[in-house]
Amino acid sequence: MSIQSTLEHKLQDLEPTFLTVENESHKHNVPANAETHFKVTVVSPRFAGMMPVKRHQQIYALLADELAGPVHALALHPYTPEEWQARGAARPDSPDCRGGGHS
Repeated sequence: MSIQSTLEHKLQDLEPTFLTVENESHKHNVPANAETHFKVTVVSPRFAGMMPVKRHQQIYALLADELAGPVHALALHPYTPEEWQARGAARPDSPDCRGGGHS
């Protein structure tokens, strides 16, 4: 199973109403087909009443094995369904990588 698939599977524990796991490794100075940099957008009613840092901690706990190993960077965008709707179902774009050289 790919790392991306593993992340998607584990994040199902949050009972998301919307979930995307985007492999952004290609934007960084890593080998071709790497799975090291991800952006996660997850919408779950379980985040209601929870401060952003607690949402992140909950996700980090679910993905502890991957964060201790192959995953180098994880951009998190956790929302409640109401927050997601208020945002127009949009998450921020990732900034361009500033490290490493690109040809």
